[in-house]
Amino acid sequence: MPTEDPQTHRLGVLLGDGIGPEIVPAAVEVLDAAVAAAGAKPIDWVPLPVGAAAIESHGDALPPAALETLEELDGWLLGPHDSASYPPEHRARLNPSGLLRKHFELFANIRPAKAFEGVEAMTPGIDLVIVRENTEGFYADRSTYRGTGEFMPTADVAIAMGIFTRPAIERIAREAFELARGRSRHLTVVHKANVLRTTTGFFLDICREIGAEYPDVELDDFHIDAMTAHLVRRAASFDVIVTENMFGDILSDLAGELAGSLGIAGSLNASRTRAMAQAAHGSAPDIAGQNLANPTAIIRSGAMLLSWLGARYADPALHRAAALVEAALATTIRSGIRTPDLGGTAGTSDFAAAVAAAATAGR
Repeated sequence: MPTEDPQTHRLGVLLGDGIGPEIVPAAVEVLDAAVAAAGAKPIDWVPLPVGAAAIESHGDALPPAALETLEELDGWLLGPHDSASYPPEHRARLNPSGLLRKHFELFANIRPAKAFEGVEAMTPGIDLVIVRENTEGFYADRSTYRGTGEFMPTADVAIAMGIFTRPAIERIAREAFELARGRSRHLTVVHKANVLRTTTGFFLDICREIGAEYPDVELDDFHIDAMTAHLVRRAASFDVIVTENMFGDILSDLAGELAGSLGIAGSLNASRTRAMAQAAHGSAPDIAGQNLANPTAIIRSGAMLLSWLGARYADPALHRAAALVEAALATTIRSGIRTPDLGGTAGTSDFAAAVAAAATAGR
């Protein structure tokens, strides 16, 4: 793992399934254009196998050799996976993204929801970030050292474990407070402490404890069921939201749709030393290979990866590159160049080329 600012940034690129082989290269094209325009150090992309293609070529959806290579990298782009279509013996294992999150302890899943001008948002004015604890909580596949955290003591009983630990809650709370401090200084904790007192009540209590370290950040909280209604009614009232794993997954999908589409919802999974850019949406096998997919979400995720690298290496050029990507997406969509899901006629490749051109032009 490099500790000094490298001459190039070596990042993995894993295409994934379905529309992955179309949208991930589109993101690479845009990121390369923005990095060059910003005068940042170039990216050395390292292709690695994943998903159905990796099962066919290596007998594993995420081959051990790919994991070993990722150990040497700062981060990577991961395309969507379609694990439901894998052979039964592979479906029984952790899916590739779950395995990567668990293996590399990518504890923070950062999911912004912000509308673009020209895209009809169900909730106008939405501009928030959901910070999702990514390693435990009610997602049993990440709650145990080995196995999935689900078991059946009898044929008629199924049990899933939800795990909440102080170290994990403290680190995600600090991540959320730091993010809120750099935005509008407003953090909302989402929980269900009125019913799940010992688990989500623990989460809420520790967030409040950490809040004492951030007196400049306004802190409030809502129950998960109430929060779904508040997002629909007044999403513009919220800035940064922190919550446990499953609640965060559900809320971020809702927020993405409220902003206009899951097709524009970016996402970053990060630890202190590595980050994985991954769109919030799935693999959309029904449109795979037709040049119809919207690459906006994975492009936005890539911009988040550039920004994370900029913070890691104190490199303002990478922050400029990330800003160029966001600006180029906004310019392109505002100009009417959009994929079919956003009401346009542009194909995946043409849309990516337009965004790359806008990034090169610095707009």
